[in-house]
Amino acid sequence: MKLRRALSLAIAAVGMNTAMTLAHADDGKLAALRAAGTIRIGVTLTSAPWTFLGTDNKPAGYDVEIAREVGRRLGIANVVFVGDSFKNFIEGLRGDKYDAVFNDLTPTPERATLVDFAEAYGVEDFRIFVKAGNTTIKDLTDLKGKTVGVTTGTTNDTWARTNIPQARIAGYENGSFIFQDLGVGRIDATIISHFGGLRYAKATNLGVTEVGGPLTYQLSAPAIRKGEPTLKAAIDQAIGEMLADGTIDRIGETIIGHEYKMSEAIAKAKAEQPDSKP
Repeated sequence: MKLRRALSLAIAAVGMNTAMTLAHADDGKLAALRAAGTIRIGVTLTSAPWTFLGTDNKPAGYDVEIAREVGRRLGIANVVFVGDSFKNFIEGLRGDKYDAVFNDLTPTPERATLVDFAEAYGVEDFRIFVKAGNTTIKDLTDLKGKTVGVTTGTTNDTWARTNIPQARIAGYENGSFIFQDLGVGRIDATIISHFGGLRYAKATNLGVTEVGGPLTYQLSAPAIRKGEPTLKAAIDQAIGEMLADGTIDRIGETIIGHEYKMSEAIAKAKAEQPDSKP
């Protein structure tokens, strides 16, 4: 009798724990966003080709279009983009300034202690850019003792400080300022994504060029607050479907170029950096 009663109590306890787990999983965040009809997305609008202001002065870019399509698949009609500095994304998200961040944000172990990351939707490789005609910088070893500009709070900022400690790292709030200073000789080089660097080089028209091959590959994934599993699961599903049905590739080809297939690049980055998968 005592054994039967103990088993009954144990089964009841398991049932209660399971119910509590399910209740916690169903946090209601997605339902609340759908009811409001709006999801707020954190972006810089200065990170071309990922997020920027188009010729009509409206949000544009690869990440912007991905976020809009994710919102549509989540059943949320109004996707609002909230401009902020890259270094503020984590605290801005945790402080409820926006509901998610879609802005070339790389999932790292440090960031993952503060926010959750959904499935990766993009990837980019980082390279060195210098003033055209500079023959002294050809690869990473040539940056010793040089001044290298980076966007504050980004993973290329962290990567540069870790991998070229003998360089002088100059932090900037805006990527276009880096290229302006690079073009007039205030800094010697910058480390930035291949796509973003080419875009800034063209926009500033100050004779900046790319040198050397890729230094590192980094995935991009949406960040959301911790404790919102229904929203994360829905975003995971939406991005998974977009990878499978070709939407990711279509958006990438339209904005970045037909020579680049984003789904293949994501698969390659995941294979090379398995720990980077959210």
